[in-house]
Amino acid sequence: MLHYIIRRLLLSIPLLIGITVITFLIIHLTPGSPVVLQTSMNAKVSAETQDRLKKLYGLDKPIPVQYVLWIKRLVTGDFGDSFVDMRPVSEKILERLPATLELNILSLLIIFGVAVPLGIYSASRSDTLPDKIFTVGTFASYSLPSFWLGLLIMLIFGLRLNWLPISGMNDMNAEYLPFFPRLLGHLHHLIAPLFVSSFNGFASISRYTRSSMLEVLRQDYIRTARAKGLPSSLVLGKHALRNALLPIITIVGLTIPGLIGGSFIIETIFAWPGLGRLGFESAMSFDYPVIMAVATVGAVLTLLGNLIADILYAWADPRIRFGKAGS
Repeated sequence: MLHYIIRRLLLSIPLLIGITVITFLIIHLTPGSPVVLQTSMNAKVSAETQDRLKKLYGLDKPIPVQYVLWIKRLVTGDFGDSFVDMRPVSEKILERLPATLELNILSLLIIFGVAVPLGIYSASRSDTLPDKIFTVGTFASYSLPSFWLGLLIMLIFGLRLNWLPISGMNDMNAEYLPFFPRLLGHLHHLIAPLFVSSFNGFASISRYTRSSMLEVLRQDYIRTARAKGLPSSLVLGKHALRNALLPIITIVGLTIPGLIGGSFIIETIFAWPGLGRLGFESAMSFDYPVIMAVATVGAVLTLLGNLIADILYAWADPRIRFGKAGS
């Protein structure tokens, strides 16, 4: 297993490089630049001033040279300085990363902690009234766009009912409050973005779980186990669930990138100070170093998510031998 993990990590390096190359090309070939953005509102700015800004930002060099210089800095752990406030990008990333990790990890726990049991319950009572209600509800929830749901929650529960805060992650006077009131205020702010972040993933995972369990429950060995008089809980929990988990584990690797991508929308809507909001603000200001840093961190988290999914495969199905994979 250790040999497989090391090999997968090594194979992830060229994939990560490919992602950074594509991202670097896209942001540099997109119409507009930080120099144009900063000087477009001032008609007195001369071409010489614009050239000096390009040289300051390193944009006067060919794109391949810029990328090589960026990679050299990245190897040493240096993402460069922001074009907006000239702060080290690594500092801005470290400031925002905990908020994004908190939101995404809690979303994953809710998605799999609630959706998987509900999917199992629905599959074990197939074609009953609870199963039909569950099916209609998941299809309806799956079709709701996250940005629309977020705005709806802000309108109803934030502005109309005044039950939930609509922006930020802490109360305005949080720094002056004791620990527990500050914690309660943080949890209060967390409810709306966490619900929206978990909503679509919950619907899809529960449907995948139900379909996978239904397929397993139709197998002959399940009928044999029931014919032997084994309790239904034992048949579901020991014999059916473990085999049904394999397709669900595949979704784990796909859910993590979706959460990270969705963070751009959710964090922007709720003014949640995470990487998603930082990436959106940087894209609007053509802050190339910050955009590259956010994309790189997102790619690393995605690759780690896929690796975790493969490791969970080995736990769910001991027949899989990673040591022989790829040989």
